[in-house]
Amino acid sequence: MFGSKKKILVLAPHTDDGEFGCGGTISKLINEGHDVYYAAFSACQQSVLPQFPSDILITEVKAATKVLGIKPENLILFDYDVRTFGYNRQAILDDLIKLRAEINPDVIFMPEKNDVHQDHKTIAEEGLRAFKFCSVLSYELPWNNITFTTSSFIHLSEENVRTKVKALNEYQSQAHRPYSDEDFIRSMARLRGVQIGTTYAEAFSVVRWIIK
Repeated sequence: MFGSKKKILVLAPHTDDGEFGCGGTISKLINEGHDVYYAAFSACQQSVLPQFPSDILITEVKAATKVLGIKPENLILFDYDVRTFGYNRQAILDDLIKLRAEINPDVIFMPEKNDVHQDHKTIAEEGLRAFKFCSVLSYELPWNNITFTTSSFIHLSEENVRTKVKALNEYQSQAHRPYSDEDFIRSMARLRGVQIGTTYAEAFSVVRWIIK
């Protein structure tokens, strides 16, 4: 899809955001031989339901990214408290700059800059600061996007969608959320596929695309 082997970095404000936004694409890229890295900035321990261990999302993101095919050493976990990213903006930017130096990625997947969740918006804004010399695509999270420009689409196979669903099924602590439902996940992939004349797809907003 991206030609020669590339380094791809997925920025997830919270564990599971990357799977929801571009899980099918991650599966596709790994199958094509690209190196995919996944950086999550919060395991949301303050908002985990009381029947689960507070660190359950750390266990779940490890399992979910393994399903997608991400190497364990390519999963980077930070420990920011949920809903405090705005107060930690500079520290987050510093961490992003370190990731840039360590990974030197070619393509970044991150939330949409108009995402209404304050943590998502911070990652999008600071992500662009850190990776302004990379190609950047924003993934959609419809429950948080008031508007979303579908300026790019990535074809997905049934296998890619099935892998995305399987990965998200690892998040049992999030199963109560309506957007965790398999029918919804498949419906979104089908909707985006219909828009480009294929069966399944994921849509992205192009922030910056660099052709070398």
